[in-house]
Amino acid sequence: MTASADLTEISEVDDPFALFQAWLTEAEATEPNDANAMAVATAGQDGMPSVRMILLKGIDDRGFVFYTNTESPKGRQLAENAKAGLCFHWKSLRRQVRVRGPVERVSEAEADAYFATRPRGSQIGAWASVQSTTLPSRTALEDRIEAFERDYAGGDVPRPAHWSGYRVIPDVIEFWLDRPFRLHDRLVYRRHGGAWVTERVYP
Repeated sequence: MTASADLTEISEVDDPFALFQAWLTEAEATEPNDANAMAVATAGQDGMPSVRMILLKGIDDRGFVFYTNTESPKGRQLAENAKAGLCFHWKSLRRQVRVRGPVERVSEAEADAYFATRPRGSQIGAWASVQSTTLPSRTALEDRIEAFERDYAGGDVPRPAHWSGYRVIPDVIEFWLDRPFRLHDRLVYRRHGGAWVTERVYP
């Protein structure tokens, strides 16, 4: 069989969000865990990029949403430079999606609604963790967790003011499909005004 006989293409559709959702749904059935895991790259005023794995928590035709401590390094970088890149990699499907674009904060109502769906332990953790600052000992974290559990015993846990969500509004979404001999298929959607323009690019 020749290399060209092995090649297939990503099916092109008008709406890249619909294609992404279809791929995510397939990944949820095949990945061993966290099919919604994504790398998030940010950079502050110094231009030095930082990247970390977090979870996608919302997707619609406005963009891709994740939640975090806004006083964390990523939150501070986004305050200085409201742009981000995302990368999803589904090893079981041999697929990848890259996204880049400007970032906006979600509304207070959106953040409150999502926070209310989190397990109580995660809600307490959002209060107890001073994210990315020096932790003197594990006991110090456990003590903070116990203190906030006492504070909110018997009642709902409110969302901390320093915990919210960010929406990446894509200018570019690239779908990548692994093919033999590294002759991968790459389909790129670029936002042009109110429409999406597509092109295939060399692997």
